[in-house]
Amino acid sequence: QCQHPHLPRGAQAPRRDVVFLLDGSDGTRSGFPAMRDFVQRVVETLGVDENKDRVAVVQYSRDPAAQFYLNTYTTKGEILNTVRGLRHKGGRPLNTGAALQYVRDNVFTASSGSRRFEGVPQLLILLSGGRSFDNVDTPASALKELGVLIFGIGTRSSDSKELQRISHDPSYALSVSDFTDLPNIQQQLLSSVEAVVIDVTKDVVFLVDGSDGTRNGFPAMRDFVQRVVGKLNVGGDKDRVSVVQYGRDQEVHFYLNTYTTKEDILGTVRSLRHRGGRPLNTGAALQYVRDNVFTASSGSRSQEGVPQMLILLSGGRSSDNVDIPASALKESGVLIFGIGTRNSSREVQRIATDPSFSQSVSEFTDLPSIQEHNVNIFSVLFLKLLVDQSIARKDVVFLLDGSDGTRNGFPAMRDFVQRVVEKLTVEENRDRVSVVQYSREPEAHFYLNTYTTKEDVVDTVRGLRHKGGRPLNTGAALQYVRDNVFIASSGSRRLEGVPQILILLNGGRSFDNVDTPASALKELGVLVFGIGTRSSDSRELQKISYDPTLSPMHILPLSLNGCLRLGKGMTFIQAPRRDVVFLLDGSDGTRSGFPAMRDFVQRVVETLGVDENKDRVAVVQYSRDPAAQFYLNTYTTKGEILNTVRGLRHKGGRPLNTGAALQYVRDNVFTASSGSRRFEGVPQLLILLSGGRSFDNVDTPASALKELGVLIFGIGTRSSDSKELQRISHDPSYALSVSDFTDLPNIQQQLLSSVEAVSGSVIDHDTSRKDVVFLVDGSDGTRNGFPAMRDFVQRVVGKLNVGGDKDRVSVVQYGRDQEVHFYLNTYTTKEDILGTVRSLRHRGGRPLNTGAALQYVRDNVFTASSGSRSQEGVPQMLILLSGGRSSDNVDIPASALKESGVLIFGIGTRNSSREVQRIATDPSFSQSVSEFTDLPSIQEQFFSSLITVQVEDVVFLLDGSDGTRNGFPAMRDFVQRVVEKLTVEENRDRVSVVQYSRESEAHFYLNTYTTKEDVVDTVRGLRHKGGRPLNTGAALQYVRDNVFIASSGSRRLEGVPQILILLNGGRSFDNVDTPASALKELGVLVFGIGTRSSDSRELQKISYDPSYALSVSEFTDLPNVQQQLLSAMSTVIVQVTTMTPTVIPTILVESQAPRRDVVFLLDGSDGTRSGFPAMRDFVQRVVETLSVDENKDRVAVVQYSRDPAAQFYLNTYTTKGEILNTVRGLRHKGGRPLNTGAALQYVRDNVFTASSGSRRFEGVPQLLILLSGGRSFDNVDTPASALKELGVLIFGIGTRSSDSKELQRISHDPSYALSVSDFTDLPNIQQQLLSSVEAVVIDVTPESTTDLGIRDVVFLVDGSDGTRNGFPAMRDFVQRVVGKLNVGGDKDRVSVVQYGRDQEVHFYLNTYTTKEDILGTVRSLRHRGGRPLNTGAALQYVRDNVFTASSGSRSQEGVPQMLILLSGGRSSDNVDIPASALKESGVLIFGIGTRNSSREVQRIATDPSFSQSVSEFTDLPSIQEQFFSSLITVQVEATPITPTVIGKNGCDVVFLLDGSDGTRNGFPAMRDFVQRVVEKLTVEENRDRVSVVQYSREPEAHFYLNTYTTKEDVVDTVRGLRHKGGRPLNTGAALQYVRDNVFIASSGSRRLEGVPQILILLNGGRSFDNVDTPASALKELGVLVFGIGTRSSDSRELQKISYDPSYALSVSEFTDLPNVQQQLLSAMSTVIVQVTTMTPTVIPTILGKKNMVLISSICSLTSGWIESQAPRRDVVFLLDGSDGTRSGFPAMRDFVQRVVETLGVDENKDRVAVVQYSRDPAAQFYLNTYTTKGEILNTVRGLRHKGGRPLNTGAALQYVRDNVFTASSGSRRFEGVPQLLILLSGGRSFDNVDTPASALKELGVLIFGIGTRSSDSKELQRISHDPSYALSVSDFTDLPNIQQQLLSSVEAVVIDVTPESTTDLGMCHHC
Repeated sequence: QCQHPHLPRGAQAPRRDVVFLLDGSDGTRSGFPAMRDFVQRVVETLGVDENKDRVAVVQYSRDPAAQFYLNTYTTKGEILNTVRGLRHKGGRPLNTGAALQYVRDNVFTASSGSRRFEGVPQLLILLSGGRSFDNVDTPASALKELGVLIFGIGTRSSDSKELQRISHDPSYALSVSDFTDLPNIQQQLLSSVEAVVIDVTKDVVFLVDGSDGTRNGFPAMRDFVQRVVGKLNVGGDKDRVSVVQYGRDQEVHFYLNTYTTKEDILGTVRSLRHRGGRPLNTGAALQYVRDNVFTASSGSRSQEGVPQMLILLSGGRSSDNVDIPASALKESGVLIFGIGTRNSSREVQRIATDPSFSQSVSEFTDLPSIQEHNVNIFSVLFLKLLVDQSIARKDVVFLLDGSDGTRNGFPAMRDFVQRVVEKLTVEENRDRVSVVQYSREPEAHFYLNTYTTKEDVVDTVRGLRHKGGRPLNTGAALQYVRDNVFIASSGSRRLEGVPQILILLNGGRSFDNVDTPASALKELGVLVFGIGTRSSDSRELQKISYDPTLSPMHILPLSLNGCLRLGKGMTFIQAPRRDVVFLLDGSDGTRSGFPAMRDFVQRVVETLGVDENKDRVAVVQYSRDPAAQFYLNTYTTKGEILNTVRGLRHKGGRPLNTGAALQYVRDNVFTASSGSRRFEGVPQLLILLSGGRSFDNVDTPASALKELGVLIFGIGTRSSDSKELQRISHDPSYALSVSDFTDLPNIQQQLLSSVEAVSGSVIDHDTSRKDVVFLVDGSDGTRNGFPAMRDFVQRVVGKLNVGGDKDRVSVVQYGRDQEVHFYLNTYTTKEDILGTVRSLRHRGGRPLNTGAALQYVRDNVFTASSGSRSQEGVPQMLILLSGGRSSDNVDIPASALKESGVLIFGIGTRNSSREVQRIATDPSFSQSVSEFTDLPSIQEQFFSSLITVQVEDVVFLLDGSDGTRNGFPAMRDFVQRVVEKLTVEENRDRVSVVQYSRESEAHFYLNTYTTKEDVVDTVRGLRHKGGRPLNTGAALQYVRDNVFIASSGSRRLEGVPQILILLNGGRSFDNVDTPASALKELGVLVFGIGTRSSDSRELQKISYDPSYALSVSEFTDLPNVQQQLLSAMSTVIVQVTTMTPTVIPTILVESQAPRRDVVFLLDGSDGTRSGFPAMRDFVQRVVETLSVDENKDRVAVVQYSRDPAAQFYLNTYTTKGEILNTVRGLRHKGGRPLNTGAALQYVRDNVFTASSGSRRFEGVPQLLILLSGGRSFDNVDTPASALKELGVLIFGIGTRSSDSKELQRISHDPSYALSVSDFTDLPNIQQQLLSSVEAVVIDVTPESTTDLGIRDVVFLVDGSDGTRNGFPAMRDFVQRVVGKLNVGGDKDRVSVVQYGRDQEVHFYLNTYTTKEDILGTVRSLRHRGGRPLNTGAALQYVRDNVFTASSGSRSQEGVPQMLILLSGGRSSDNVDIPASALKESGVLIFGIGTRNSSREVQRIATDPSFSQSVSEFTDLPSIQEQFFSSLITVQVEATPITPTVIGKNGCDVVFLLDGSDGTRNGFPAMRDFVQRVVEKLTVEENRDRVSVVQYSREPEAHFYLNTYTTKEDVVDTVRGLRHKGGRPLNTGAALQYVRDNVFIASSGSRRLEGVPQILILLNGGRSFDNVDTPASALKELGVLVFGIGTRSSDSRELQKISYDPSYALSVSEFTDLPNVQQQLLSAMSTVIVQVTTMTPTVIPTILGKKNMVLISSICSLTSGWIESQAPRRDVVFLLDGSDGTRSGFPAMRDFVQRVVETLGVDENKDRVAVVQYSRDPAAQFYLNTYTTKGEILNTVRGLRHKGGRPLNTGAALQYVRDNVFTASSGSRRFEGVPQLLILLSGGRSFDNVDTPASALKELGVLIFGIGTRSSDSKELQRISHDPSYALSVSDFTDLPNIQQQLLSSVEAVVIDVTPESTTDLGMCHHC
């Protein structure tokens, strides 16, 4: 702001912002009237006015409250009235700290009226009557940093020291015995206030030459300093002084904040001694004072707006460069006064702010002669500042109101402009001027670069004519100057930091909005001065002006010149914006140098302009791992940053991993979320200080940073590797070196200069590159319009980002023939182009040959030799300006240009617009004006169309098979490079990457990422997939079906070009023709790139056109074809974008019999009663046309009105006869209203599911036929969308009563919605429906036909030494079994594995697809031999490598998985764990053993009956038949029903039945329901268990979970249940009963083994007792509660009881229970799957939240803590090692050992860390130090007691939070692994434990506290996760007694399951 805060007396009335902060607490009730009077009296003395003094009052006690703000009132009267009416607030305690913070944040702000940024003094007067209850120091400091002067006034009840600390200075703290004495100190206060405002406060630094050359003159120099200081008003808050002496280097005698009295300063100056030394380095000294003295830490108040002055006494010429540091000082706003001798006067003149600020003496002994003159400089300083303008360079734009209303005043405006211009120094490199006149539209008379002499400007101004016109659109005019005048192409030097000034002369109110354009100008940094007349709207002018106070006419010359005073020094207006990151080496090797590094960072930060919108800073420290100390958006003030930097602690650690640290800052700091403004074009700088050679690779991460555009400066020491630093740095010259970090100050200037230089270059945000050719009609017909055409070209060029590697431009003029003014490669700067364009002359000539000109630019300009980069894929654009019809043919050459890929934009006049449309790429690319002089009106529209060209969806399909392993990095790089060329944005280019070998896998889809950075990051991280064979056909089909679709982000249907780039390294094993054709039919442009290993013919067939198939010998040669690909892409896209997108859906009926799942959804509401028979007939007739069979068509029928009810499911019937019978018997349901939405949702959730017979996952088409006779009462859109997402094709049939729009929205497509006037007309549309159904079934190729006869069979054959003789018999056996199978890709699949010591796969499940191939291979098997026999390892191997999708297993599709083991001996390793793991994965194991192995084989087999034994393998034929029949039987058993609720260990299911009087009639239905659910379970001891409890007043268990072990027994008992009766209904007591008596181990509950616990409550009324507590208790136990109620139940109560409200189901009567059965079973299976698919460690809370589950209730697949799927936990022990635990320490050590013994320690299972603490904590080892239990136990055994006191538990908790529970220390918190802390503490802590304990809990750490009788039990409970987690022993020797209790808590502990951490463990085979 252009305000000069401290004006000399009389220069202008003082302006002050005064805030009173009044203590309104209970203690000041009696003194409050006196406080109020005091405020009144002080206000009386002020000059209150908006532009003079402003006042605010805040009252506070516990909390502060603003009575009014600085901008609430503008008159003294209003303020006094309000103060008189103040009421005492009252309240306690007194929180002065909070109140100070409040005024800082809420009152001293611009929005509250503070004028702090204008330099107006900010005063706070605090009246406080007591000591504060909170901390006052931090907020007081914060206010002082803001520059607020605080006066504190207290009474005898106040704390005088506190008041002094708060006040600006102790002398500003005043005291009265009582507030009634306030009048006594009023005068004292007012004097201080006056003094503050009036005196010109300054910071003065003397820089004195103490080199050898000034020895004789030094005494005179010393006296001079003394005399000047004598004239100053020295004091901490007045003038401050510093003295620095220099020669070769510098010595600070004292800083600005060293002394606060004149006496101290004069005493020190008197004693100064001459230093001597040479040479004289004045440059270094100037730099030094800038970096070390003019800083806040040295006492400089530049941030508070205090003038900064440097007085230089120099007696000789400098040996170093003085210009750069002098400029840097001036830019920081320091005023330099210089005194030189005859040897130095010239140089001193250059250094001084202005030559007039320098003086010369022949010798320093003559100083007294000029002393008076110098001292007077201070008094004239501000006048000098205000009028001096000779320093400035400025760009001044006059915006003149030329509307009808200013006709008379216009001559005066013109004269005013002339007079102001006369004062300027108009020259190209000094001041520049532009004039714009406006009324309805604006018009530029001339631009900033039109004239370079004052004469030319003045001449033109004299000749200005009044424009006239109305209305007055000031807003449009402001926008116009912003967009067209304050830009580089019009001569603006804004980007060079030159001040931009707009002077608006305005005579009326604007008709349009001025706010937005005015703000836009201010954001650009333009200083707007508004000058108006009485007809103007003064408020409007103030809003437009840069500062409201700068509008009145009379202050214009003063303000204007004042604002221009410092030229580049006004950096806050146009400050550079930079993001600066410091990366500091904190490894062990830099311990001694770290303080110097820290100081260096501080000094550099001092030189920056820190602010959210200027410079931002981050600091990262690293050694082995990096740690961000703070991010770019953590702090927004320099003060905060400096405070944090001062407090940095050295990190320590080794080795030094600079590469990892560079990668870290790239991925975590230079990101938008961390505050980086890279995408806004803000320069990104990284300053690396490294003291050693890196242990890891630095090249890749350094390159990655450079690719991001980060400029890296490297600073090293003699210990660093200088070559490494140079490689890391942006350029070798950016790598600086010091011998030691203590020498950092020596290179600071060098670094800062480089940084400055860098920031000047503005990084353009637009990444796209274009070659733009202007073809301009210069024939006779455009003579008048030519200047407008020339301006248009200039303005468009102004918008481009011109540069050799950015945009290139060429201009061609034509008429009869053509003339090239310049080619695309003639100029590389915007200035050169604009210069040439400005000087273009009209050529003239006729006729107009546009055709020849088009041909000419194609052949001569759009060529590589002329600078065209079309071969590199850069878009080629032609902008044609044509003013007449061509005499020659334009069509052929225009087509030729388009074919070459040139995009043609055309602008024509009324004579040429039709022709121009034909020439343009697309009619929308052409525009028309009536005359070329109207070009400005279409400029914006034109430019936006220029930007929005070329959009594409690009999919990369990468061959990731075994054969491309070596070439994969090159493929990855190729993808990155191509992506770099694209403009990735949601509405521009989109990218997807898919990798394939045997199967395909999408790494990300077209809509996954919307920024280039995200795409490139993901591509960089791609890993090679591996696998074989190579199935390119399947991959092409995959991208067609899964990637080029709308839901994956494809915009094919919007006409966006679809491109597939295939990189392939071998011939495909499957057929590519069909999928390639399908892609082409879809309109996808396929480019194939192959190597010499590829089949070139195949690639040509796949590619869109044979010419699109490119070839390289190796993938490393990909860069050679990159250009070729990009050109082809850009050409083809232009071709494509100019065509109308035709979408060719392929609906060709397949030859194979269709399989369809057809669901009818029938409206059974009251409104369809009469039409229902017709609907029923219709269903029958459609079913007649289907071929119903389990493996062909399946049918379901659902009827609905208010609620839906399934009549039968897809798997209820398998014959057409059964379905037709049932349909015939359908009864109309009735009911209202009609809820079609709910019905759609119901069929989605309950009918289109595998358990209801849907074969959706097998690729069978899913059809829904809806017959609806009315409009739905609920929302249909969401459920309809959900069905469509599932892939269901919906046909809607309605009547005239239906809502046809609703039906169309529900249907797959509006054409799928059919209509009849009445349902009796249904036969008329039957054929139409059937045709659509036929057509639909179409190209759904079933990926997998799951019929009962298909299996995946793996033979595991013992090939060890022991089976040598029997091997031929084993081989024959395998052959004979294979002979019985139905082998084929979609039938049975076979794999054979032979094993002994290790394993060998002879072939996988997907290697062969014919029986012949398999038998051929089996015949040739050779015995491997080897020992010992490792059957366990072999079982594990087949589980992990053979029963996998990539090896051909179809377990995910539900195909039975079988393993046939032939083992001839006992295994040397453990077989149980891997066998269990296979069984859990759902594999059926059959075993055949010999007499040596039969027992073991029985254990391995799924069931003992699945194993058989022979004495020798040569006896195999004897058991073959028996074996084969068991194989068949078991499969039949295994496939028919799919039990819904399952797990390896099944579930424990308890039914709780309401047997009260109210359910007598419904009881039989409840009983049937229980039976039907039980039928779906697999009741066995080790599978599902069931219990039934009935209750009314009291509960009664009919049987427990361990009463029966067979389904028959359960069902029999349920059938015989009798209704209990009784009342009232006590559901709460019943819930408590099942918790305490049924869900317990003795009743058969397996909760502690991790088996899911399920409670199904059937309830028919509201409970008489409280249900909340027992329901919560059940959930805490991890019981999943499902509540089913009737209309008599309380639905809210049921929802509260249920595990989740959605688990509460409802029926109107119990007889309707069958309708919710499926819903219950689905919910049960869902919840169990959720439970089972989470990592077993996920430890729950069941506090009624979703996705939280008990660790112990992780059912199914976890089976306790089996090794194969062990829980993962990070366990940290924190041990009290203080003096008080010396005797108990051995017991603590033993306890840790015993607990560790119970853990499953491994890198991927449990991890352990131990920390010991007393006064300070010390980590004994971290979570990632050891990976075996042995190492941990050894270390624990060797632990030594630490000793020390006091006991600081709080610090220790904080330490483990910050240093142990971190990724770098091995914590896996972010992977969702539970974090446990076990604290053993033997005493009360000396420090605060609450904050660090909370911080740990916030992190999700579960804390267990164990204490002794010496501990503070309350403290332990507060620390622990929950008071129940705090355990206690009398002495640590009793620890064994609580060990079990702790372990149980650890097992059953609860945590949130973060969805990210859920690891899918798969489901068992019948899930």
